[in-house]
Amino acid sequence: MRWKLWMKKISVIAITFMTLGVFIPPNYLDAYADNNELSLPDSESDQITDFSHVDQVDEIDLFEESDEFDTDDLIHLITEQAIEQTVNKLGPRIVNKVESDLMSTVMPNMEEVIKDLLIEAEEEDLRHYEVSENPANGYGEKIFNIYDVRTNTEVARFDVRRDIRPKQGYWFNFHYHLSEDDFEEHHHLGDIYWDKNTPPKWMS
Repeated sequence: MRWKLWMKKISVIAITFMTLGVFIPPNYLDAYADNNELSLPDSESDQITDFSHVDQVDEIDLFEESDEFDTDDLIHLITEQAIEQTVNKLGPRIVNKVESDLMSTVMPNMEEVIKDLLIEAEEEDLRHYEVSENPANGYGEKIFNIYDVRTNTEVARFDVRRDIRPKQGYWFNFHYHLSEDDFEEHHHLGDIYWDKNTPPKWMS
C-alpha cells in the first residue's frame, strides 16, 4: 500500500544520511600503487568524521519494520477517504446546504459501519482494502466501494438515491450493500431532507 512505500523511502533516506559522512571525494585521495595505501592531505584529514564506532545499519530490518501493520491507522485512513468521496459525490451545491445534517446524521453511521466491517475482516485481507475514487455523477447512486485491490473484488458498496415523498419534497437516502448477500439488501444509513424543489445533479 502507499504508506508502506513512503516508509521504505524514508528508510533509504535515513541510511543515506547516516553513511554520507564516510564518503571521501576522489580529489582528496592520493593512491600509492606500490603498497596499496590511501592517504589524505594533513589539512583535510581532521575534517573526516570517524564512523567506525557506529553499528552497521541493517537495511532489511528497517524495511521489515516499515511493513508492520496497524489496523487502527488503516481504519482511520479508509474512514477519511470515505468522507472525502461522500463530499465529492454530493458536490458543493448540495453540500453547502446539507453539510450539517450530513455530518450529524449520516457520517457517524457510515463510520461505524466501516469500522465494524474492517474489524471483522482477516488481517491479510484488510491490508489490501481500498476505497474507490470515482463516484457516479448525474443521477447515479454510487458514492464509493470498498474493495480488495488484489482481485478487484468489491466488499461493500455505499450509495445515495433521491426519494420524492408526497407533500414533503426530495430526500437523500444513504445506504450500503454487502458482498455477503450479493449486494441485494439495502442497509440504511440515514436520510437528509433537501427541499420541494429538484436538487442539482450529483457532483455539481
